[in-house]
Amino acid sequence: MFTKHSDSGYRTLLDGIEIKTVAFGEKTHMVAMQLHQGYELARHSHPHEQTGYLISGHMLLEIEDDVYDVHPGDSWSIPGGVEHRAEFLEDCAAIEVFSPVRDEYLLLD
Repeated sequence: MFTKHSDSGYRTLLDGIEIKTVAFGEKTHMVAMQLHQGYELARHSHPHEQTGYLISGHMLLEIEDDVYDVHPGDSWSIPGGVEHRAEFLEDCAAIEVFSPVRDEYLLLD
C-alpha cells in the first residue's frame, strides 16, 4: 500500500480527536491524529499495541501510573491491554501505529 500526503480525510473519533488512516497492512495500522487543545482522551485500554510520535503540540500522556510531559519529537509505546489516557495542552499532531490492525478505525474511512 502506498498513500500520497493529503491534509484532507480526517474523521472525528471523539470530541477533540480527529484521525485518518494513512496506511495499513496485514499486521499494522498507521493513523494520523489531530488532537485539539482543551480536550482529553479518557483512561482506557485495548488489545492493540500502540506506538506513537508527537509531531507538534504539547500533551500529557499517562500510561498506567506514569505521567509523561510530551513535546514534539517524543515517542511512546503502549503494550496491548495497558490502561492509558491523554490530555491535550495545545493543538497536537501525532502519528500512531497499532498492531494488530484496528478494524473499527478502518470503518471511519
